[in-house]
Amino acid sequence: MDFTLEVIPLPVSDIDRARDFYRDKVGFHVDIDQEVMPGMRIVQLTPPGSGCSIALGDSIWDLTKGETRPAPGSYQGLQLCVADIKAAHAELVERGLEVSEPVQYSPDDGATFMYFTDPDGNGWSIQEYRRRATEPLHRFLTELANQRGR
Repeated sequence: MDFTLEVIPLPVSDIDRARDFYRDKVGFHVDIDQEVMPGMRIVQLTPPGSGCSIALGDSIWDLTKGETRPAPGSYQGLQLCVADIKAAHAELVERGLEVSEPVQYSPDDGATFMYFTDPDGNGWSIQEYRRRATEPLHRFLTELANQRGR
């Protein structure tokens, strides 16, 4: 059985501000912005080309079994991948996002990163993985699933 990671709840202090930031500055698509049950508003956003979304909402944490809810800004190390980090940097800067310059830690594919934080301080990295230009993740996963089915 496949278990797919598709939604990550993200702790934020202001849902509208976070929605606008991820939509307008980072370029995520707003999939859902509605009250899904009385008193529970969910905003779900997906990065272009991704199979995983983030979910913003005050009441999300009421449905989990954890003792405490994570504080806004407490998530660090969330990671996006792009095939061309220079093009991604230019696009994000044009949108008005404060993002670091790309840093190449080694010449190997997958070793170049840039960083940004959302208005609450949740920390993100963007990794250049040039292989994704010719091998999109969805195609790789489809091929893997087809091989398992044989």
